[in-house]
Amino acid sequence: MLKQALLCSALIAAAMATTAGAQQPQPGPGIDDTTAVTGAESRAANNDGAMLDAGRATMAVYDDATRTIYLAEGWNRTDPAELSILVHELVHHLQAGAQLRYECPQEREKLAYAAQERWLGLFNLTLASEFEMDPFTLLVRTRCLG
Repeated sequence: MLKQALLCSALIAAAMATTAGAQQPQPGPGIDDTTAVTGAESRAANNDGAMLDAGRATMAVYDDATRTIYLAEGWNRTDPAELSILVHELVHHLQAGAQLRYECPQEREKLAYAAQERWLGLFNLTLASEFEMDPFTLLVRTRCLG
């Protein structure tokens, strides 16, 4: 638990520092620039960087192969909810850097959503209020079900 708290704190600090010079990256191999849309949901990726479609729009993707975070076109670095998306993706970047392995792609989302929720809490926001992420949806998106 302490390890997760330290990671969340580090991610929040990194997100704050990153926002001053954040730029929209160009799509790389395997990432279609048409995936940059404006829906209300972060994404899940497998260890190859492939996106899992849960029926909602993709706002960002982390590509493990290139260690690149792709943010939706129009991403707003001054909006705390949109910054939370970067925090979420930074967790995946740290997970990849640490070469952590998970039973399934959804399992690695647990810490990413926890960090995102903690970031949002700094602004009295929640995943539910900003992304319509109810507890059941969060449970399904962070557990290996098959």
